[in-house]
Amino acid sequence: MVPMLPGRESLIRLIGKRRRTLPPNLWLLLESVASDSSSGKNKASLEACSAAAHSEKPGDLPFDVEWVACPVCGCSIRGTDCIINSHLDSCLATGKKRKLTQSTLLQFNFRPKSTTTTPLTNSSYQANFEKANESNCANESNTSDAASIENIVNERTIPHHGVDLPSLNMHCQSLKIPRLGSNEAEDSDFVETLETFIVGRRFQQNIELRHDASLSVLRDSENSNDIHAIKVYYADAESEQMLGYLPRELARCLSPLIDKNQIKCQGSITSLPKHPLGAVPIRLVCQMVIKDNSMESVDRETFKLLWRDVVRVVDHAKTPSYQRNFRLLVQDVLHNHLHLFVDEETSFLGLFNLLSDDAQRLFVRLYTRKGPWFRMANISYPEISDLKKAILELQLAGYIDSFPLSEAPSINDIRDVLDVLSASEIREISKLELCKKGVNSARRKDICNHLYHAYINGRCPYLPKRVLEWAGTCVKISSMAEMLLWRVQRLFFLNGDQDLSAFLLVNLGLVRFPDYTCSVSLPIFPDRNNLLAYDEALGIAQIMDQSLDEYNLETIVRCINLCNSHIPKSFEKEIQLSVPDSPLKFFSHFSAAWVYSKVLFLGVSVFEHERRYEDAVGLLRVLLSRFTSDSRRGHWLLRLSVDLEHLGRLDESLSVAEEGVLDPWVRAGSKMALQRRIVRLAKPPRRWRVPNCAHLLKRKIKEVNINGRPLNCETGAKNIFYGYDGDLCGVEQLALQYYAGDGGSWQGIHSESGIWMTIFGLLMWDIIFSDVPNVFHSKFQMAPLDLDTDDFYVARKFHIEAHLKLIQDGKAEEILTSSWKSHCGTSCRGVNWERHSLSELQTVVACIGGHCLASLCRHLAQDYRSWSSGMPDLLLWRFHGDRDVGESKLVEVKGPRDRLSEQQRAWMLLLMDCGFDTEVCKVSPVPLS
Repeated sequence: MVPMLPGRESLIRLIGKRRRTLPPNLWLLLESVASDSSSGKNKASLEACSAAAHSEKPGDLPFDVEWVACPVCGCSIRGTDCIINSHLDSCLATGKKRKLTQSTLLQFNFRPKSTTTTPLTNSSYQANFEKANESNCANESNTSDAASIENIVNERTIPHHGVDLPSLNMHCQSLKIPRLGSNEAEDSDFVETLETFIVGRRFQQNIELRHDASLSVLRDSENSNDIHAIKVYYADAESEQMLGYLPRELARCLSPLIDKNQIKCQGSITSLPKHPLGAVPIRLVCQMVIKDNSMESVDRETFKLLWRDVVRVVDHAKTPSYQRNFRLLVQDVLHNHLHLFVDEETSFLGLFNLLSDDAQRLFVRLYTRKGPWFRMANISYPEISDLKKAILELQLAGYIDSFPLSEAPSINDIRDVLDVLSASEIREISKLELCKKGVNSARRKDICNHLYHAYINGRCPYLPKRVLEWAGTCVKISSMAEMLLWRVQRLFFLNGDQDLSAFLLVNLGLVRFPDYTCSVSLPIFPDRNNLLAYDEALGIAQIMDQSLDEYNLETIVRCINLCNSHIPKSFEKEIQLSVPDSPLKFFSHFSAAWVYSKVLFLGVSVFEHERRYEDAVGLLRVLLSRFTSDSRRGHWLLRLSVDLEHLGRLDESLSVAEEGVLDPWVRAGSKMALQRRIVRLAKPPRRWRVPNCAHLLKRKIKEVNINGRPLNCETGAKNIFYGYDGDLCGVEQLALQYYAGDGGSWQGIHSESGIWMTIFGLLMWDIIFSDVPNVFHSKFQMAPLDLDTDDFYVARKFHIEAHLKLIQDGKAEEILTSSWKSHCGTSCRGVNWERHSLSELQTVVACIGGHCLASLCRHLAQDYRSWSSGMPDLLLWRFHGDRDVGESKLVEVKGPRDRLSEQQRAWMLLLMDCGFDTEVCKVSPVPLS
């Protein structure tokens, strides 16, 4: 099994949690690349395939384009103009000749007509669906998302780059607040019926529910959790029996009307929930107490507005939250990134709002499940009334495909559909298809692989028929929908870690994001070509990751070569040309070249694992030559120097290290590691003078040695010791016990970098989430986009230094306490609300002192990426006398056969320069008697 290679975790985070079904054009690109890095014959075809992959219109993308035969060499190629023409050029350039008869030319279909169903326009969709179903599916709740947009996604000032935004209404209906209808508070006999729920049953679960029982409501203004709370009681009970509360949003709108005695409410239970603690459906009858003609005009208008909100909230609740969130996601992206989509794509996405509620809900349900194929027999959701009708509607709209397909299924479709079958069904099919004997394996995966390869080899020609007999009709998200919605989701969240579940966490109150202003003057993707290139690069990265799972070295090398050929010769210059008005370096993190650089560095790790150091050196030189202003250069230069030493090229290795320490982008542990290499390699006759950096490495760090009784002394195993209290513990806990006793009566915690990131986040909260243009593009961010770059400090230098002056002057504890009380529980990168208490953090800040805290925060603000890891294991503190004077100590703990890493050593020296008391505690085993 291949270990987790350096660079792979970073690539996995970049790709994201959702693994797409990749389009064929990516595999075509890989097929056109020679697996041998020394081959240069594929250049022409590579450029042609790249051009095909960047086609402007979705109809030109080779998702379902047929294969055609080349009349020159006979090879099968995709039937798109640019690929055909470039392929013919490359075939003729190689000297291959074949007589082109008239018959051959006629047989050569340059643009075959696709047999797949093309996405329908809004009008054609309606016509076809009315023809397929006599009952028209009406969408009644598409206009209830205004509150979601206002509450979850704030308005953003984003230029539309010449795109006429009103044209969006052709493709995506605008969401409006529903009107009151005839009972709009103008009738003196105003009575309105609301369908809603009783929530909070878990607090009153001992009270029995009765169907059709009469209910009354009562305000609970003294509720500590919600001042707008409205309690629900049995109206006919001899003693007060509280059943629960009205929903929070409804209570917020209804409570002012009740408080002003303008309305009274009574109700009844309409049905009983399946779960005893579930929401209880009720019908609430609201009647105006004050006659309309006796109201002041101001009160009348206020009543109308409040009642409008009541109706909106009730209608809003009829639509499942996941359906509302999905529509919000699509609408927000179309509103703010319309310039990245062509008309066919906006029409396709806008068509979603014309679907019935059942179709919308089914699609979102399937999209959020792990697929790609789903058995219709296993699909059942209580909120979807007519499943077959919803599936038909989605098929006509082009949002899903079904199996069997209209044409012969692809090899990948067969492999994926096999996954929907159970183990027993797979075994039965193997017995029927493989000579009644089946496969000699109990593992389902082995049987599926055997059937799959037998189908490829022609030994199971009837496998699709067998699968259909056992699985029945299966459906999957269509390639067009998958492609567009993946882009929509990436544009909304700007990362691969978040998805629609982020909305759910917010709705449930489990996650709360900070308040900040999304002020956007420059788009992340200036034009469509940038987005398509980024999309393609992430697809190649996914193939690279999948190939590493199987360790398919040929495909891995193809991915590496393809990325190498796609990275521009001058990456920084290309970024400046694409975004001419932007000096922001973090924009480059959303470019294809950035993704390719991740793949290439992972390729370096693969070549080093294979001991192909010459290839690794070549990739590292490519990265260093094309990314000249990058904080990753330090690690790349270190690996280059090491690999050159593996090849026996010591002079080159030394020269690389010497150049590296002079590079302004080489920092922290990487710089110290290069300095150590210089001192080791710069011996006569290579160098006669002592290197200038030699004295830096001779700086002493205080050491303390303690003894412990080990439980095990195995090399490579985690060190376990008997603590001073007799219990088993690790070296860090053993050191804490030592410092609590003979070491000086210290209190402390084993925190590493965690507590420091929390302190930095709390002290610098107002700086981190200050109003800076272009660093917040989504209301689901836990940090600005430039936090990991030098831009963070540069853009806020004046405010940062003023804030650090307050910290240095002794205001740190006050700032930390204020941030904790104002933002406790709010998500912020690096802040852990559960691990450390406020009192503990206050004590730590008081003992560290303002000068040290200000210095530490300044370094993190200037280079968060380099300094956010590698801090000492233990943070210790103690007070003297009446607790007015305290002190702190930072300790790095090392067990037997362990030593400081270069990053840890860099941190220790930095902390010493900042004024911290630091030391290394070495734990030595007591020999067993």
